[in-house]
Amino acid sequence: MPRIQLQHLAHARSGDKGDTANVGVIALRPEFYPALVEQLTTDRVKAHFQGIVHGAVERFELPNLEALNFLLHNALGGGGTVSLKTDAQGKVLSTAMLRMEIDVSDEVARLAGAAA
Repeated sequence: MPRIQLQHLAHARSGDKGDTANVGVIALRPEFYPALVEQLTTDRVKAHFQGIVHGAVERFELPNLEALNFLLHNALGGGGTVSLKTDAQGKVLSTAMLRMEIDVSDEVARLAGAAA
């Protein structure tokens, strides 16, 4: 199975509410959504953000939008008004998420134009 970066399969947006970051991942094509559901588990996302996310990771599936939404608890050093972090609103976490590498089928890699 090829391993490719998520950026070849999805868009992402992120933001915050207090000390919780919100990261939405939206499939670029309907054919990519099943791979996102399979590969982007809460454990994998938590491991990807090791050292940043100190709380739980929650995942919400939005199949009608071919998207996943993640809440990353205790990830922003207290939040925008109290954090000393450079990115206290978690705006760059979407870019960091898209750097995650996941295993995909040969067909998905071909469709993504990112065959490894």
